[in-house]
Amino acid sequence: MTQGRRPGWHAGALAGKAVLVTGGGTGIGRACATSLAADGAAVTLCGRTESKLAEAAKRIEAACGHGGSVHYATADVTREEQVEAVVARAAEPTGHLDGCVANAGGGGGIGPYHVQDTEEFLRVLHLNVLGTLLCVKHCVPPMIAAGGGSFVGMSSIAGQQTHLWFGAYPVAKAGIEQMMRNAADEYGARKLRFNAIRPGFIATELMEGIPRDGAVYRSYIDQTPMGDVGQPEDVADLCRFLIGPESRWITGQVVNVDGGHSLRRGPDFSEFAEAIHGRSVLEGEATREGGR
Repeated sequence: MTQGRRPGWHAGALAGKAVLVTGGGTGIGRACATSLAADGAAVTLCGRTESKLAEAAKRIEAACGHGGSVHYATADVTREEQVEAVVARAAEPTGHLDGCVANAGGGGGIGPYHVQDTEEFLRVLHLNVLGTLLCVKHCVPPMIAAGGGSFVGMSSIAGQQTHLWFGAYPVAKAGIEQMMRNAADEYGARKLRFNAIRPGFIATELMEGIPRDGAVYRSYIDQTPMGDVGQPEDVADLCRFLIGPESRWITGQVVNVDGGHSLRRGPDFSEFAEAIHGRSVLEGEATREGGR
């Protein structure tokens, strides 16, 4: 039997919903939180730096609409007790939790694998993969109790395309994508949805270190069919859709927001890696310190 047509997207569709956004103090996280709060959600930001969270909350508050609100609490997503506490905090405004945007993450340790520092490699894995896992672990019970919910993991085109010399980062993002697929399968019967977003080059604070007149930036533009870089709001618009009711039949998916970059190849960070390690190391020459 065919169901009646449901209304499409409408302003205020997130009114009464509570959503946690990790890494919400800057960049993509802040943009996602702004979009959610503007559409009525009670958003709780978390991050490690209180001053950044307070500044972000002030900016987001001015954009709140349809009864939306913004709150914040410091937390390190690699520390389980802190994640558990911030999830509980996120449920306080409404008495339940309806969604999570696991945006906290980052890279480091640029260079070939044979000179990767083991501790740095693990730090990146923990920040991205363990941090997302702990959010899943502690958000699932309250979302089940709420009758359902939506979880968005933040990947990267590095989880799909090779990114020269990025070390643990592509590995970590690929891990997040598979975690979202598995979780979607495991919790679908409990009305929980899990999806991931793959941003390409997005103009955030983290990308400001790439000179706009350099070879690395040109490699991004040359490999992007739309010939530009994205904005945090481009990711936030998709995040709002995946958290909202309009995406109720979408789960276990990974969606690119990259201007078509994933149709070609990843960027070339060789000039950064060469400046750190030298050309001979990039060409595979063994070193005594490699792997330590």
